[in-house]
Amino acid sequence: MSDRHHHAHEHRTPTGPWHRLGHLLTPHSHDSAEKVDSALESSARGMRALWVSLAVLGATALAQAVVVVASGSVALLGDTVHNAADALTAVPLGIAFVLGRRAATRRFTYGYGRAEDLAGIVIVLTIAASAAFAGWAAIDRLLDPRPVQHIPAVAVAALVGFAGNEAVARYRIRVGRSIGSAALVADGLHARTDGFTSLAVLLSAGGAALGVRLADPIVGLAITAAIALVLRDAAREVFRRVLDAVDPALVDRAEEALRTVPGVQGVGELRLRWIGHRLRAEVAVVVDGEVTVRRAHAIVVEAEHALLHAVPRLTAALVHADPAHRHGEADPHLPLAHHATA
Repeated sequence: MSDRHHHAHEHRTPTGPWHRLGHLLTPHSHDSAEKVDSALESSARGMRALWVSLAVLGATALAQAVVVVASGSVALLGDTVHNAADALTAVPLGIAFVLGRRAATRRFTYGYGRAEDLAGIVIVLTIAASAAFAGWAAIDRLLDPRPVQHIPAVAVAALVGFAGNEAVARYRIRVGRSIGSAALVADGLHARTDGFTSLAVLLSAGGAALGVRLADPIVGLAITAAIALVLRDAAREVFRRVLDAVDPALVDRAEEALRTVPGVQGVGELRLRWIGHRLRAEVAVVVDGEVTVRRAHAIVVEAEHALLHAVPRLTAALVHADPAHRHGEADPHLPLAHHATA
């Protein structure tokens, strides 16, 4: 027996006989207004974070670009290109958040939340492209050194780049973790590394001021290496999400909540997966095989309630009731084909 539950749930869920009777006698639409409103609010917060990031990083990159043209600093060029790329990653993420608000259809029965995972892949590719460009520009200048002009302006542009990126990074990471968006967290980590690479441009300016021509391309290569490191972290975060990885602590928390439900004798297979920044659960619980169908259904309802309240950002659960295995009978958890050949 299985049941899909997406109810609106107060934190103090009624468990009396009238509440259970109401569950048994009324149809279950299971579309939680509270959970859906929370998910929509999460998408709205994500969109705000993207627009703020786009504005701040766009202004930062534009200011740095002016200095790049005047100074010819390849280290600042790499930092500027990376900042511009980071600002533009708001576009795929914004599209993903908009798509994630669309209702499920008969073709896309889980909705469009996985668009965030695709956006995360685009972000990873963007980081990789910016690293390749920064590396190429640094190597070209290493082979053909040129003096850097307007050194004080380069130093100021580096500080502006650090300030803009660190502000955006803190904001993105905080919002991304709050709403459960791996793509937004990856984008925040990307911006944070940009901030430190901006500080590295100060070393380039200092070396140029001392007459060391190779300081600028060497710092450019260091920036490339820093971008490669954030690329590794962002790729790991995004591809884990694509492969449906979850924090094992969430699984432990879900199992503990299910074991506290009266009537649940054991917890079988439990699966959690992210769809965008929302979690879904599928679980089999073991109940007494002698109880009525109605009683087993009531246990399933309470199990679903417990999951929704215990697991953060869980918006839907599919709970299946399995009868407990009695001594001397075939295990009811095994497929029917196995019973036939036993």
